[in-house]
Amino acid sequence: QAHLVESGGGLVQTGGSLRLSCAASGRSFSGYTMAWFRQAPGKEREFVAASFRGTNNIYQGDSVKGRFTISRDNAKNTVYLQMNNLLPEDTAVYYCGASARLILSSVRDSARYDYWGQGTQVTVSS
Repeated sequence: QAHLVESGGGLVQTGGSLRLSCAASGRSFSGYTMAWFRQAPGKEREFVAASFRGTNNIYQGDSVKGRFTISRDNAKNTVYLQMNNLLPEDTAVYYCGASARLILSSVRDSARYDYWGQGTQVTVSS
């Protein structure tokens, strides 16, 4: 099993930057696909970015391409989300998800992730 804890959220002005972290407990971190999703009030959970297990392959949601970057440090059991040029529409609770078994075609499907963190609030003021 994996226990996930996110950190790094906060309040930032439009155009600013934040870096979120997600620390995972348990073994074989490199064997997990790690992803970031976000959920704004009244909206469904939205795929942001993912790092597929056992590879250097990363995937991004269309709304964050060119602004957000996911990375992972397997030695620290941590995945990061660097967010640049933040916009008010990026305001949401950001969640870290993990799965050891989802297939590549499901990387953007939140229902395929087995473990979730508690979420961290990101608020972008205009």
